[in-house]
Amino acid sequence: MVSLRQIGSAPWAQKTVGVLAAEYLRLVWWTNRFVIEPADFYERSGPNIPFIVAMWHGQHFMVPFFKREQHRVKALISRHRDGAINAIAAARLGIEPVRGSGSHGRDYHRKGGVSAFKELLAALDEGYNVALTADVPKVSRIAGRGIVQLARASGRPIYPVAVATSRRIELRNWDRTSINLPFGRFAIAVGAAIRVPADADDAAVEAARQLVESELNATTDRAYAIVDRRAAGAARG
Repeated sequence: MVSLRQIGSAPWAQKTVGVLAAEYLRLVWWTNRFVIEPADFYERSGPNIPFIVAMWHGQHFMVPFFKREQHRVKALISRHRDGAINAIAAARLGIEPVRGSGSHGRDYHRKGGVSAFKELLAALDEGYNVALTADVPKVSRIAGRGIVQLARASGRPIYPVAVATSRRIELRNWDRTSINLPFGRFAIAVGAAIRVPADADDAAVEAARQLVESELNATTDRAYAIVDRRAAGAARG
């Protein structure tokens, strides 16, 4: 008897789900009232292209709509089975996937961390913006060093980016996944550019990691404050 796991691993099933997911996200995009903060971000950020987009796990589904027509973008997507679906959806929305992920342990090479880092570095050198989740796997809202190391090696700035919709379903899982829904308000909040010097020592890298974490938390709070029409920093109901 064929199991659901086997069906979910089949390329045809992954492609079907990936295409449906992309079209659902497109529906959410078209049916929500959009705002970006700061409003002049695209004009202001022009000289900083290419840049690195930092986001949190579980809050990333609508990030492809941060891309403008003139942007070329690659995104880091895990090699997990669910990652294959995400990669198909991302590609349909104009984002080129880079397969790999970070890790706490010795399986960093097996998960494609090293090769993915090199591919992201090459993409930045070729003028692509790159996007990746800042938190380490299975540890929500704690930034890892990978994104900081990428900024140090490439010389490109990190922009903390958060997306939120007023209508959503929030799951009680490790990354507090937010399922965005149609027919509401949609906000993208972008933090100030974070640069990491090429000669940054261990202490400087750690300071940059902490800055990415705090700025991404603040940016996320700001995005939700916009769509929920409350003051930033006020408790979410």
